[in-house]
Amino acid sequence: MNKKELFENIKHKKSFLCVGLDTDITKIPLHLQKDDDPVYAFNKAIIDATAEFCIAYKPNLAFYECEGNKGWISLKKTVEYIKSNYPDQFIIADAKRGDIGNTSTMYAQTFFEEMNVHSLTVAPYMGEDSVTPFLRYDGKWVILLALTSNKGSNDFQLTEDKLGERLFEKVLRISQNWGNDENMMYVVGATQGKMFEDIRRIVPDHFLLVPGIGAQGGSLEEVCHYGMNDMCGLIVNSSRAILYADNTNKFALKANEAASSVQEEMKFFLSKKGII
Repeated sequence: MNKKELFENIKHKKSFLCVGLDTDITKIPLHLQKDDDPVYAFNKAIIDATAEFCIAYKPNLAFYECEGNKGWISLKKTVEYIKSNYPDQFIIADAKRGDIGNTSTMYAQTFFEEMNVHSLTVAPYMGEDSVTPFLRYDGKWVILLALTSNKGSNDFQLTEDKLGERLFEKVLRISQNWGNDENMMYVVGATQGKMFEDIRRIVPDHFLLVPGIGAQGGSLEEVCHYGMNDMCGLIVNSSRAILYADNTNKFALKANEAASSVQEEMKFFLSKKGII
């Protein structure tokens, strides 16, 4: 999926919502626990309930890897279900990979060939040769960690060098030499608020993957005010607030309502920006 196709889908859906499939088996409604694959059964119901309101799904690999081979099977079935039934959805593997070049090459093969997702989150700390193997795939996207929403982001990401440049700014600036706004995005936490202005000064045209609204307390209004560009430029993720809106047999209906509510907000901000 290229940038134009992603933008067209945002306009069509009047949404830039990504539903995070951080599926915790301990939080799945009890009536699904008897299923042969409760994680997949839950994901399938959530996808069917929310697809009309979102433009992307983001399975978090940790929630699948912890289940061993069963988890990988659930993940692969989930990805295949999305691709078969909702081919307009942008699929993000939230794996935060990144290692020396030959290892990154194998990670890239795993996610872009074997699993065939559209994009992958990548940690840039090891530098160019750990990232470029992922950028060799036409039509695929690398989503680099830039400024995250967790408290520990202050430990490294906001530290300044002797010229006053913060580490996340260095990541944004230097990585421009590796890819472009047609194959590279950045993770920026919704809780960063006004910091989106600083980010947009360096990467005005790139899409940003924005986790942290809903349960983590990020403000969608602030994200849109400071981070939205003329092509929207945002993919805003919500996980727990949608997935676990209810834990009874009405969980899918409540997820539908939660996703619809976020989409209505997004529609307002897209209209305000003149995009729709």
